[in-house]
Amino acid sequence: MDRLSTASLQAGHPWPMGAHFDGHGINFAVFSAHAQSMELCLFDNEGKQELARMPLPCHTVDVWHGYLPGAQPGLVYGLRAHGPWWPDKGHRFDASKLLLDPYARDIVGHFNWRDEHFSPDRLHPGHKDSHDNAALALKSRVTHDHFDWGDDAPPDITLTDTVLYECHVKGFSKLNPLVPSELRGSYAGLAHPASINHLKALGITAVSLLPVHYAISEERLVSQGLSNYWGYNTIGFFCVNPQLASRQDGMTERDEFRQMVRTLHAAKLEVILDVVYNHTAEADESGPTISFRGLDNASYYRLPHDKPSHYENYSGCGNTLNLHQPKVLQMVMDSLRYWVEDMHVDGFRFDLAPVLGRTDTGFSAQAAFFAAMAQDPVLSRVKMIAEPWDTGPGGYQVGGFPRGWLEWNDKFRDCTRRFWIQSAAAGDGMPLGCPRGDFAMRLCGSSDLYQERRRAPAKSVNYVVSHDGFTLRDLVSYNQRHNEANFEDNRDGHNDNLNFNCGEEGPSEDPVVLEFRARLQRALLANTLLAQGTPMLCAGDELGHTQNGNNNPYCQDNATTWIDWSAPDTDLLAFSQHVISLRHRLQPFANRWYHGIADANGQHDVSWWNFDGSVLQGDAWHQPDVHTLACLIGKPGRVQTPLLLLFNAGANSENFVLPNGQWQALLDTSLSRGQSDQQGSGGMGVRVAAHSLMLLQQSIGHPAPHSRGDD
Repeated sequence: MDRLSTASLQAGHPWPMGAHFDGHGINFAVFSAHAQSMELCLFDNEGKQELARMPLPCHTVDVWHGYLPGAQPGLVYGLRAHGPWWPDKGHRFDASKLLLDPYARDIVGHFNWRDEHFSPDRLHPGHKDSHDNAALALKSRVTHDHFDWGDDAPPDITLTDTVLYECHVKGFSKLNPLVPSELRGSYAGLAHPASINHLKALGITAVSLLPVHYAISEERLVSQGLSNYWGYNTIGFFCVNPQLASRQDGMTERDEFRQMVRTLHAAKLEVILDVVYNHTAEADESGPTISFRGLDNASYYRLPHDKPSHYENYSGCGNTLNLHQPKVLQMVMDSLRYWVEDMHVDGFRFDLAPVLGRTDTGFSAQAAFFAAMAQDPVLSRVKMIAEPWDTGPGGYQVGGFPRGWLEWNDKFRDCTRRFWIQSAAAGDGMPLGCPRGDFAMRLCGSSDLYQERRRAPAKSVNYVVSHDGFTLRDLVSYNQRHNEANFEDNRDGHNDNLNFNCGEEGPSEDPVVLEFRARLQRALLANTLLAQGTPMLCAGDELGHTQNGNNNPYCQDNATTWIDWSAPDTDLLAFSQHVISLRHRLQPFANRWYHGIADANGQHDVSWWNFDGSVLQGDAWHQPDVHTLACLIGKPGRVQTPLLLLFNAGANSENFVLPNGQWQALLDTSLSRGQSDQQGSGGMGVRVAAHSLMLLQQSIGHPAPHSRGDD
């Protein structure tokens, strides 16, 4: 290091971005369109002592670059950007703040909330604070590692076969006694055989992981003894979150993550990452200077044209990344490509995805980001899932994303909840929250959102519960949110129970109440898993996981969010396994649009019935007080014989008249494990219990049922 501290930087290249070792030295390249100069600062191995500063000697098309001969991987460094401090023009350069390289693969240090990180004086915001923060700042460490991937290959699961499982790396295994204590809550814990066995037995095909990028906790949370457990506060888009690594056997967090991916792939499980490219952890104009703000505030962030000292806040987190800027867009694309090529992930779920498609006139499916993704030979072949809303004007874009993209479909979520939960709350004769016409639309792929845009039904990610809200068990157990532990006076989160009055709120020992709640859970699970589209489960819902009514536990890194493996609902688990196996075996709805059209034999691809065997048509689709519906699937996706779905969301059992033929029940959600041996013949009635659904298959060798009418 002594030799390096006296060495001079050579010109190097303006590519690749970041710090890269070529076997003889390290090339540094950093983007800033408005900086007047850029310094490279070298530190000791722990990042405590600044050993040298040297200007990057070259500036090529807004990229500052230099080459340090003899430098080796492991070098710890930071950056200082010199330029105008002119917030009213959007410029916030402050060379007293050491800056993190946006392309850092390894981050040194721990971010502590100290005044030295803030460029505006916190007591006198109009003045600049020139205290040097180098001793406290996060730094970058140069990496050059090789991982033996062996024969690893992406599972390449088709959308038709995909069942998503949203989970948090830590929360999934932290309390699992079958995982060694030193591995619990880590990448290695998720890859442990006990975890793999559960996922495979359940039948899911992809784990959709909450953010694993390097993130920091907001100052308010830290001051209250909390943390940003979910991780939606990124500061390192190329860096694995080290807090989720076990570091067993001296393995780096990068290699532990790779080992997890390789192990999951060997089990034919895909890995989807939840990524947050809509904002950074630097927050609003009163936030700290960590990286992007100090490198080139006016380029990295979207600033109001009439007030560039502030930030466009389409993320609700204080700032919005500016993907208009080509180099910012390149950074996002380089990050995504890194996670696919170097870390072998199989796709991404994009948090607040409309931000990525915002132009000067609002959201556009033809925005530069979408065009870049579509033409990229690496990224165009992975799964891309949008959370299709942000907090800005025109930010609700469900159905508006380009072809090739999947979307979280909250219309499916809300309609399914209303159909089952509000019907249960209201009782017979009371208005139904989701009319049968709307319910059928959501059950069959939400054609109103996707068909006219030439997008397949599988592009709808169907769910009733995600990490953001009540767990499934809490959804049917609590009338109101209980977020007091978040220290926001129970004002945060949404009252997402749709005015469901569960009567005795919270835990109960009443067997009637418990059975009622269990039946609703099973109906909601089955409805999600059997519907047309791509289903998503939230980790723990198959086990009866509760957060005790907290529907916004983003800051609860404790037993509130960690799955409790000590008392699983084994019946619910067996039920979930059974329904997922039925989906895989039958594929009730093919991944194509149904039109209610009859073939030469008079058999419709799909038809809709009342419980009495009459065709559902006309105004009956919109009756507000009817809680029953039958769906005859004449052309299922994976079997040759018709299937029949019977829905009874009402408070009383109903006898459904069966279509022609012999029928065998495959699923009855009124039963604790769902398995039924009921049989029936055309014209006969089959009892469907209150708050439940049934799936039946026509016996082989019997004539296809005559489908009267269409939808």
